[in-house]
Amino acid sequence: QVQLVESGGGSVQSGGSLRLSCAASGYTFSNRYMGWFRQSPGKEREGVAAIDSDGITTYAQFAKGRFTISRDNAKNTLYLQMNNLKPEDTAMYYCAGQGAGGIVWWLLRAADFGYWGQGTQVTVSS
Repeated sequence: QVQLVESGGGSVQSGGSLRLSCAASGYTFSNRYMGWFRQSPGKEREGVAAIDSDGITTYAQFAKGRFTISRDNAKNTLYLQMNNLKPEDTAMYYCAGQGAGGIVWWLLRAADFGYWGQGTQVTVSS
């Protein structure tokens, strides 16, 4: 049974930093692409960043220069370092993993990810 468990969310002031983690189990983590998505109330889920099994990354425009996605295959863990956070970054952040048949990861489309965590809340105050 695949499980993705996020942690590291919280409340910070504008300009602050947070590091999200996603622990994967029951999953061949090292050869799967992984990603982070977020969703605010009343908005659609949007892709934040993704990373393939070779460590190649892609970012949404709003994340470039502020967020860094990384992975530790030895620990089956995905990370998202978020710096210079803004109030508009407030959202539930979800870890997502490649599912069976998944191929396209660089477009940051939720439909291309087959496994999801429960989410961790990030709140940024001004």
